[in-house]
Amino acid sequence: MSTDTPASAPAESPAERYLAVQRSDEFAGLRRALRGFVFPMTVAFFLWYALYVILSAYARGFMGAKLFGNVNVALVFGLLQFVSTFVIAWLYSRFADRKIDPVADRIRAEMGEVTHEHGPRG
Repeated sequence: MSTDTPASAPAESPAERYLAVQRSDEFAGLRRALRGFVFPMTVAFFLWYALYVILSAYARGFMGAKLFGNVNVALVFGLLQFVSTFVIAWLYSRFADRKIDPVADRIRAEMGEVTHEHGPRG
């Protein structure tokens, strides 16, 4: 067993690099941007869904009002829940393409350089 130290020890381990990136302003900005979209959109969708449930429970006359044929307000509100879900997913996709992905790709590329130096996955 040898007690010699390697001649060229890496200056920073991958774990230390991950922590440094996590503490960086760029990563903090990425998280802030993500929260800035996700939290308000989640609250808006929850309020919209709660409105649907509350109206269904307490405004039965309004929700049961026929719009045409056998289609009533409740059915339209229910279908709009699906529409709003898809619209939010589409908005998030556009937001992520413009604001999140470029920063995440830049961080990932920097981390890729570190992990390639030390082998796959650190």
